[in-house]
Amino acid sequence: MSYEVTDKDIQNYSRDGAVVIRELFSAEEVECLVEGIEANISAPSWRSKVASSSDDPGWFMEDFCTWQDNPTYRRFIEESNLAAVAAQLMQSREVRLFHDHMLVKEPGTMQRTPWHQDQPYYNIDGFQNVSFWIPVDPVQREWTLEFVAGSHRKGWLMPRTFMDEEAKWFPEGSMNEVPDIEADRRKFQILGWALEPGDAVAFHMLTLHAAAGVQGNERRRVFSVRLIGDDVVHSPRLWETSPEFPGLKDELPAGASMDHPLFPPLLSRSR
Repeated sequence: MSYEVTDKDIQNYSRDGAVVIRELFSAEEVECLVEGIEANISAPSWRSKVASSSDDPGWFMEDFCTWQDNPTYRRFIEESNLAAVAAQLMQSREVRLFHDHMLVKEPGTMQRTPWHQDQPYYNIDGFQNVSFWIPVDPVQREWTLEFVAGSHRKGWLMPRTFMDEEAKWFPEGSMNEVPDIEADRRKFQILGWALEPGDAVAFHMLTLHAAAGVQGNERRRVFSVRLIGDDVVHSPRLWETSPEFPGLKDELPAGASMDHPLFPPLLSRSR
């Protein structure tokens, strides 16, 4: 069944680079994701990583690009309202999958996800894109994903590794740095929402975002789906991207549309 976002949602996404969409997914779809996430945790891919330190009392695990091996992920991506909503927010005729991303912070995880943009880590160029951040556990405002409103329209900022702040992707000094937002949060319009299972946050790949750790006995299991639209093209890098797509630069030239089995079309609308 198609899902129609409101004109206000589309305007907010264009202006702010992030919007919350309540009750986008049914209880059955959430349970599908729970099954997929737990299977993913039990059998992680070669791309998986632990993104918290060994002395962290919790545990932060990520995994990427597992939809081809995880049937519940694949079913959710192909059968839910994701593509229909993405087309409306991106104002795009075509919607393709870029990649999936699982993020799990277990109870007591202290590790923050620092302020960053996503697109500088990727191998794509283009502005028509959207990421969905979909929790399967209730998320309190204190440790939800936060965004700097409008930051997606202010250019690319230096991507760094999360734990040691290394500039692995672009040469030092070649890009502006992410501002120290935590030093004075009042200088920025920061958006964030408490979320329930079934809700989703949609955000642009250039929107600055961050998240705290989790406290107490709360788990924070999230499935994220990155989708791309009409103007997105392949942009091979001289370095390893995150996620990496081995061999893709030999199969898809620079500037080409993302017409490749790794990035299947999910929706195509007539003009």
